[in-house]
Amino acid sequence: MSPSIGLARGALARRRRIPGPPCDPAKARLLRLYRALAGRYGPQRWWPGRTPYEIALGAILAQHTAWPNAARAVGALRAAGVLGPRRLGAMRAVTLARLIRPAGTPRVKARRLLALTRWLLRRAGGRFGPLERWPLRPLRREMLAVPGLGPETADAILLYAAARPVFVADAYARRVLARHRLVGRAVGYEEARRFVEAHLPSDPALFNELHALLVAVGKAHCRTRPHCGGCPLRFDLQDRPPGA
Repeated sequence: MSPSIGLARGALARRRRIPGPPCDPAKARLLRLYRALAGRYGPQRWWPGRTPYEIALGAILAQHTAWPNAARAVGALRAAGVLGPRRLGAMRAVTLARLIRPAGTPRVKARRLLALTRWLLRRAGGRFGPLERWPLRPLRREMLAVPGLGPETADAILLYAAARPVFVADAYARRVLARHRLVGRAVGYEEARRFVEAHLPSDPALFNELHALLVAVGKAHCRTRPHCGGCPLRFDLQDRPPGA
């Protein structure tokens, strides 16, 4: 054997001894759950809205109400010709509240819509394009300072309106994750959000579909009292009961 062949084989052997990336069981499970949900429910096409601004308004209007009620309020804004940042931002809160009454708590939500809209006008000229490029952590902190934007609403706007890789760890998502023992049963919003973001690729399209699919299975099966029969995620429990 020539010296050059011996050196090449030695180098190959050394490369084979280099360990690969560590195994991430949580990532593997999350992706299996995602594939099972996608196979059962198909694309969810969240969040409904014709423009990023409309999606952002919908996220606020949907707070503490069913989506059909929020959609009626969005339709009223469209019919009134004020479904744009400059027109809506110039409205009086009392006038706006009358239009969005179908979404419930109209005076509270009117103030929140105006706060978001005026922040967007001041910081980005009313456009969502700049938000897609700004550093994510400072942007999220700034949005959380807007009155009425809690973590779930701010993250929904970032994910669905600005296409940023933020996972919306709402009550449905946390319940499913806890029932499958991926997180603790008393997990909080921020802990659950960080868990998913730490174990999955930073991909807004993936976070979009995963969140929507977890809501779908949460409504169908993972209710306050679980209905595991026919659940597409039953395989993951491996014959154990769901977590408390």
